[in-house]
Amino acid sequence: MAKKNALGRGLGALIDNADEVNRGKPLEGMDEIEVSKIVANPWQPRSRFDEEKLDELAKSIEKIGVIQPLTVRKSGNKYQLIAGERRFRASKIAGLEKIPAYVRTADDETMLEMALVENIQREDLDPIEIAISYQRLIDECKLTQESMSERVGKKRATVTNYLRLLKLPAEVQLGLRDKKLGMGHARAIIGIEDPQTQIKIYEEIVTNDYSVRKVEEVVRELNAPKAEKEPAKDKAALPEEYKQLSDQISSVFNTKVQFNRSEKGNGKIVIPFKSDEDLERIIAILDKANTKE
Repeated sequence: MAKKNALGRGLGALIDNADEVNRGKPLEGMDEIEVSKIVANPWQPRSRFDEEKLDELAKSIEKIGVIQPLTVRKSGNKYQLIAGERRFRASKIAGLEKIPAYVRTADDETMLEMALVENIQREDLDPIEIAISYQRLIDECKLTQESMSERVGKKRATVTNYLRLLKLPAEVQLGLRDKKLGMGHARAIIGIEDPQTQIKIYEEIVTNDYSVRKVEEVVRELNAPKAEKEPAKDKAALPEEYKQLSDQISSVFNTKVQFNRSEKGNGKIVIPFKSDEDLERIIAILDKANTKE
């Protein structure tokens, strides 16, 4: 089975014949460029590189060469990187004098957009680096969330969830970058509005190795109104049939559905959701139920 294009739809939409580049076919404009004439991309969104993985890539390049050419633009008597900085760095470690590259014309804004989209497709970026890249596409490339989600091949809800990470305190963002907590933990913490409380929960995650589910429980408890935390005077105990119905509905939606009923018999049903994706899942269940009727 052919390996899927790791760059995704984003770069392909920006660079003509990107699929042919990835399959190793010769392209018009492809050239062998002296490594010494290539300069780094000043808009490189990735700020940290894994030295061990760079060494592994360098050893691979020593044996079989550079499979996927760089993408550069002419800048005076030099060539400026648009995409492929890991390959460029690894090639220097491997001691290559020349490296294959696709030369194209691009203004600064297009170059930034190409670099950001190309790097977003990487699997080794941490969530904060991805979020910053999304924000830069919005701020500096004037893309809307909708057009950006199409460009990078991600759902709009996914883009939104990453952007929300940038609202977290710096301590929590640093923890994400250092892998002290995961994306799920961070998304749960976002449910708390007070920054100091967010930091406190983050510290508890690190100290006690909380699971995502545990953090979600903590956040729900902190966000629960006092009226729900303390037994209300007019809140009656649920009859057994109500409890059974609550369990049935909870199993349908795969979330703990809450039944609140007063002594007069009136009340409400609350269906909680953990995220935008979780809400979409619940709505899909409701739509399916309506379709059957």
